[in-house]
Formats: sequence, structure tokens, C-alpha cells
Amino acid sequence: MEFSELIGQDNVVAGLKVASCKQLFQDISNRARDLYDLDPRAVCEGLMEREKLGSTAMGNGIAIPHARLAGVNKIVGFFAKLDKPIDFEAADGLGVDLVFVLLVPEDSGTQHLRALAKVSRLLRDQEICLKLRAGGDKTALYALLTDQNDAKAA
Repeated sequence: MEFSELIGQDNVVAGLKVASCKQLFQDISNRARDLYDLDPRAVCEGLMEREKLGSTAMGNGIAIPHARLAGVNKIVGFFAKLDKPIDFEAADGLGVDLVFVLLVPEDSGTQHLRALAKVSRLLRDQEICLKLRAGGDKTALYALLTDQNDAKAA
């Protein structure tokens, strides 16, 4: 699975202004509605329910919220570089400013885990994270997420 299969350029947001996880999830839910005709309430509730099980923050300002949802036909990713870090109850106590959201089919099985692992490996790369934080618009961020990583996978 290539990164370009997980995320489209319209699924990348630079400088997103939100003050909480809930606002972040509402924004992503509205984008999922607009791009994939998904029920925004179900998306937001799915992400919030997963977060109640334990924070999806990885530390170092990074989180990978994810939810299994009815109506999702394939794994869909959204990336947001936040304008300011928000509290994600990360173990290291740091706010989160880089967020990669995964919406997955209810029956995705190991495909879901492989996608999570792929995103996690990418966002553990400190050089990539520095570039994402320094990156400009959504086109530049999309290129950082896909071009380099699809080449590494080849």
C-alpha cells in the first residue's frame, strides 16, 4: 500500500486552527462528508469513542486517531498540520500539532493494522516531521507525505 493510496491532496490541511480534539474531529468529519459522503456525526463519534479507549498520541507532537466505520469502503487518510498544538493527553505531556487520521472499513482486519504501522513509521522519522512542520501549503505537505515515502516503499 502506497501513501498516495491512503491520502489524496484534498485530504491534507496546513495550518488548521482548532482548540481541541473535538474541534479537530468535527473538522475532519466535515471533510469526510464533503469528499466521501460519510455521515459526519458517525465519523466524529467514531474518532471520539476510539480516543476514549486511550490517547492515539504517539508523543513528540504526533497523533494518529483512527476509527472503524460503516460506509467506509477503503482506508482513507487525512493529514493536518495544526496552527497551534492541542492537548491529546499524550504520555509525554506535549501538545499535538501533526495529526494523521485514518478512517477504515468495519471489516478491514490486518489491512487496518498495516496502514497504522505505515503511518507510524513515517511519523517516527524526525527528519520528515521537521520538514512537515516547516512545510508550507497543502501541496508541499502532500508531496512530503507521498513522494518520498512511495519512493522508499518501491
